[in-house]
Amino acid sequence: MIQQVLRCGAVAVALSAAAVAQAQAPASDYPGSKPVRMIVPFPPGGGTDILSRIIAQKLTEHNHWTVVADNRAGAGGTIGITEATKAQPTGYDIVMGQKDNVVLGYYLYKGLPWNPSKDLTPIAHVAYSPVIIATAETSKFKTLNDVIAAAKADPGKITYGSPGNGTSIHIAGVLFEKAAGVKLTHVPYKGSNPALVDTLSGNVDLLVSSVPSAIGQIKAGKLRPLAVTSAKRSSSLPDVPTVAELGMKGFDVSTWYGLFGPRNLPAPIVTKLNTEVNKLLADKSVQEAIQAQGAEPQAMSVADFDKFFHQDFKDSKAIVESSGAAIQ
Repeated sequence: MIQQVLRCGAVAVALSAAAVAQAQAPASDYPGSKPVRMIVPFPPGGGTDILSRIIAQKLTEHNHWTVVADNRAGAGGTIGITEATKAQPTGYDIVMGQKDNVVLGYYLYKGLPWNPSKDLTPIAHVAYSPVIIATAETSKFKTLNDVIAAAKADPGKITYGSPGNGTSIHIAGVLFEKAAGVKLTHVPYKGSNPALVDTLSGNVDLLVSSVPSAIGQIKAGKLRPLAVTSAKRSSSLPDVPTVAELGMKGFDVSTWYGLFGPRNLPAPIVTKLNTEVNKLLADKSVQEAIQAQGAEPQAMSVADFDKFFHQDFKDSKAIVESSGAAIQ
């Protein structure tokens, strides 16, 4: 009887060890020869697209993986997030989310088939970026105070383009109107690049955008930066004042970018992806590539990103409600 019990115990231990080994095996070989699809919820050329392609390219180069950026734009970035939540939790479908779609979109779009706090797995924080208020170089507005004066003189006449209703950039525009005591007319686009094009052509007066989406045209001398919305100046545009510096003390709005997977993504795969992304963010060439686009690289552990994300999700409900922003 004792020998039988011992044999049963040995079998149980062996089976348990085999189960553990089997659970760990996918992460140890991951991703193997299979390509990883990185869903980009905005069109090509915008800040999210640029950062996604930097990370996808560097993961491919450094690790000899195949990581392919796949643009799935629309509805303020929520279409791409919806697709990610429907993916199998294998690690072969991940998404570059940001405050816009993962957090704010949930409170602004009614009837979304997912809840970000339940249906997404935070993987790795990548970067954060202030929002920039800019105008075409040919514009009559030389400073942000020029815009404020003109808006007070003729409420609603001045237009500003954003990447879409419900994005953090749209929220930044609404909060700026409230802080400055002015009324502007919001013109939403399907992504940053179309809004940028219309600003340069004079179809809208102002561009409210992430720094990564606008910095190329700023450096080319075609876009005039008026202010950034973060508490501190952007390291990429150190000569551009903050909104707070121009008289609206305490004004601080920025957006963040991070990788997510569907819910129930196995912890070993999450840890492996987080580790490899954080290695990239510690690499000077990657830091410079991200900073060249106007964003600030920022690595976090899985636990820290999970805490950061859930806190921001909780806090953003009141911010959206106080801003008065709504999807038309």
